[in-house]
Amino acid sequence: MDGAFPGLGTVVNVVAVLVGAALGMVAGHRLPSRVRDVVTDCLGLVTLLVAGLSALDVTSPALEEAVGSGVPVLIVLGSLLLGGIVGTLLRLEERLESLAGLVQRWVARTGDGREHGHAERERFIEGWLTASLLFCVGPLTILGSLSDGLGRGIDQLVLKSALDFFASVAFASTFGVGVLLSAVSVAVVQGGLTFLGVTLGAVVPDAHVAALTAVGGLLLVGIAFRLLQIRQIPVADLLPALLVAPVLVSLVSALG
Repeated sequence: MDGAFPGLGTVVNVVAVLVGAALGMVAGHRLPSRVRDVVTDCLGLVTLLVAGLSALDVTSPALEEAVGSGVPVLIVLGSLLLGGIVGTLLRLEERLESLAGLVQRWVARTGDGREHGHAERERFIEGWLTASLLFCVGPLTILGSLSDGLGRGIDQLVLKSALDFFASVAFASTFGVGVLLSAVSVAVVQGGLTFLGVTLGAVVPDAHVAALTAVGGLLLVGIAFRLLQIRQIPVADLLPALLVAPVLVSLVSALG
């Protein structure tokens, strides 16, 4: 499916998240908490599946050809280590939580007491961060947005929109309005990637995209762990790894 204009895929995705989140907020209170917990667990397991499939791009022939056999794993490791150190020093997780708190206070309409307000704030932050990271970190986000910008069609983003629709329904039934606001994150991230695709044309090497996808897959593992309440990995602190990965591929390729 060819987009009528660059960015159409992101528009479709944003609408899907908004509609899904709205439906989840309307119907969410009618679902028992144990049902919402099961839905969140299912999303965590599916996220883990998608993460595994994405991480397999570390075996991409294009990536191995660019950096050599056995090196892609080191590229991913180096990206996560360097990106994690930078993100931790910049306190990205903390800053994103603070931003979410500011947005939550702006949209909040409750004033039933400090404890209730705090619970609502934590619920909003968790919903916004989790949904934003899930919707914005992954192979379909990167590949779909770049393909849209390169004029190769929006098929991948249409598929992602369908997945995000059902995910936003489930998330909003648990986390509420924070999931609705994650549509802004989708618009900014995918819009930026689409613009990058338009700007760079067809010069984005497959090896760089594979490295990005593999690192993104591991970040999705962190999101899955959060959803499954295994461990609260500060995924936001690891986001710079997505920028470090293509840089390392370029450096290793040049040295080779």
